[in-house]
Amino acid sequence: MYDVKGNLRKVLGDLPDGVRLVAISKYHPNEYIMAAYEEGQRVFGESHEQELRQKVESLPKDIEWHFIGHLQTNKVKYIAPYIQMVEAVDSLKLLREINKQAAKHERTIKVLLELHIAEEETKYGLTLDACRQLLEDGEWRELKNVQICGLMMMASYVDDVEQIRSEMMLASDFFDEVKERYFKDDPCFCERSWGMSHDYPIAVECHSTMVRVGTSIFGPRIY
Repeated sequence: MYDVKGNLRKVLGDLPDGVRLVAISKYHPNEYIMAAYEEGQRVFGESHEQELRQKVESLPKDIEWHFIGHLQTNKVKYIAPYIQMVEAVDSLKLLREINKQAAKHERTIKVLLELHIAEEETKYGLTLDACRQLLEDGEWRELKNVQICGLMMMASYVDDVEQIRSEMMLASDFFDEVKERYFKDDPCFCERSWGMSHDYPIAVECHSTMVRVGTSIFGPRIY
């Protein structure tokens, strides 16, 4: 078996206090997740509703499940009973649907707003102006079953460290702007989620509070 425990210890050793690890477990078997769980890891990220549901049913109940990647509105109802956080909200439509489905289960679901900053054409995420507009319009304040807890982004998948750093710092500066303007008195708006297996050490330097690491812990995905 892949040395999940050793890899997890190494990643955690790289993270300073105040930076949480979301272990990206999609396409990895339950025994890998349990190996990380036995080391004390409790936050895991999945991106496929059916795989996630199977894992929720068969793994310990104190795991905090995050939905990562693009979430279609028609899938929200399936994960609403148990998901703790949706990490990539890229539209008001999706925010409304999460609120609606969370309300049915008398739950509040935490969300992060996804920014599209990377220069490569990723499909999803709000531009900075679109994010400003969504917050300025204010409808989100009426949605009582979702809680906006911060921002997330993916830097360009490149070797250029300075490009990665500049994109992450842009996101960090934007977080400060949004916090000051819309969430000044809301301690729950505190998460800066950037950093993955290939760039999480840079993310830590760029004020990330939450990194999403999969391959460096679990190895290549098992499809």
